[in-house]
Amino acid sequence: MILAIICSFTYICFNNHIMKRITIFISLLTILTSCNNNKPEPENPGQMMSNAAPANISYNIVASYPHDSESYTQGLVWHNNILYEGTGLEGHSKLMKVDLKSGKEQGESVKLPNDVFGEGITILNQKIYQLSWQNRKVFVYDANTFKKINEMHWEHEGWGITTDGKDLIVSTGESNIYFVDPETFKIKKTLAVKDNNGPVGNLNELEYVNGSIYSNIYLTDYIIKINPIDGTITGKLDMNGLLEKAGKQVNREDGLVLNGIAYDSSKNSFYITGKKWPLMFEMKLN
Repeated sequence: MILAIICSFTYICFNNHIMKRITIFISLLTILTSCNNNKPEPENPGQMMSNAAPANISYNIVASYPHDSESYTQGLVWHNNILYEGTGLEGHSKLMKVDLKSGKEQGESVKLPNDVFGEGITILNQKIYQLSWQNRKVFVYDANTFKKINEMHWEHEGWGITTDGKDLIVSTGESNIYFVDPETFKIKKTLAVKDNNGPVGNLNELEYVNGSIYSNIYLTDYIIKINPIDGTITGKLDMNGLLEKAGKQVNREDGLVLNGIAYDSSKNSFYITGKKWPLMFEMKLN
């Protein structure tokens, strides 16, 4: 095409119409250049980029406390200066108050029926909600007396539970988190949790802190921080070697993994432990 234009230009020059034809020639070259450079721009350059990977959240261990190594920790809550713990395993599932300094059960407690595998716990409006794993039951107790005041049905497996002060927030071991009505346990909102690589499953124990949801990832040493609006994982804490650094060990092959997150707003401290771990750690995020 360029050769044809040059030939045309030569012919035009020999016919003594140089100035007029030069103008046409330049115009043709301009059009040709524009055609070659007319590549479509992306509608939104940001769409070509993946979401950022979750930021690593650093922390400091400020104290450690004894934890009952018979407690298969499923839920942990700090409420009104009292530590509450829910445990699992059929025949061993309990709801109890725990003395932080000794790690021992204190005051009120409830032993679940032998055929119930206890799961996460949370407290809302002076009521304790305790999930069961595959029994599809939710137990509701008076937070002061531990008297059972209700029992509700849950349509999924029960894993972790927390609250934003209005709704209950429930995990099922998959990548979805459910916001449910505390009076009926009906689902109000489903939140798909994902990082830069896609959906993230095995969501377990939950804790709602200052507008974010923190979750243990079952069978890992990670706690993730989740945006409750869009489900994006905004950060992660690596707890690898936590027990070993404190001179303790558990058999991870038996499922004795990291699980249990409680938050004390008065001290801005997190309490972290695991299933049948001998220690509970107090930590502050940086």
